[in-house]
Amino acid sequence: MKQIIFLGAVLAVLVGCKRETPVTPKATATNQTYTVRGVVQAIVPSLTKATIHHQAIPGYMMEMTMDFPVQNTNELTGISPGDQITFTLVVGEDDDWIEHIHRVGHVGETLTMNASTFHSMILELKPGDHLPDYELLAEDGKPIHFSDFHGCALAFTFFFTRCPLPDYCPRMNKNFAATQKLLTANPSAATNWQLLCISFDPDFDQPEMLRNYAGLYRGNSADHWLFAAAATNTLAELAPRLDLMVMREGASISHNLRTVVLDPNGIIFRQFDGNDWTPQQLADAVLQAAHLSAP
Repeated sequence: MKQIIFLGAVLAVLVGCKRETPVTPKATATNQTYTVRGVVQAIVPSLTKATIHHQAIPGYMMEMTMDFPVQNTNELTGISPGDQITFTLVVGEDDDWIEHIHRVGHVGETLTMNASTFHSMILELKPGDHLPDYELLAEDGKPIHFSDFHGCALAFTFFFTRCPLPDYCPRMNKNFAATQKLLTANPSAATNWQLLCISFDPDFDQPEMLRNYAGLYRGNSADHWLFAAAATNTLAELAPRLDLMVMREGASISHNLRTVVLDPNGIIFRQFDGNDWTPQQLADAVLQAAHLSAP
């Protein structure tokens, strides 16, 4: 459960689980390639992914530290943390990867994220643990709490609207859109469930921004699906309890991926790390959790 992003180093049954806010979808760009320069922070043993602190990509992405899938693992042969590299970032509609990786220098030891020391001192929650209550700002501008959804199975994930890579926040939201369709397709299935996407960029992701952004993924179907933002102080308490790593790098944010399912009593039923889970897996977990009755 320890996927850490390095830097140079988380609501009333039925009606209470339902809000509707019609919005208008927006367009998105696909199939782009960018030449990038950066410093390797870490490489997974399988050589299928590298964590890189990269320079700004003009017109696309600010300087930040990200995990990048590697198209050809042979290209990482001889590459080590601390190496300066150039590479091509390929961004498709549903995924992204890097290729044409070349070592151009070495800068020595990399710096791990300072927040990791803080995280290690906080008790991380696990399935079976109760999630403490926190306040969020919903897309309609009203405060909400996790406790507002007591009696519902609640699935929530984290994102920020300026996240550009399809493997990160866009994939989480697309998976939630597919999960919503799966859960609403069976009229005999439980209806005490709620989906919640939480931004960790509250200054930029104000309610109007959240409403507009939500339309890209759910169109006019806001059934059982809500967007909200977590204040900085809330995130500081909530993130380490879920091993969610969020690090601001200038105007941008480096982060890992966490998706959590709570049962109707606010107990953690399951946590999905990374982006390899499927909408069917999440839908199954939500329905299983929904059948656990609240007192």
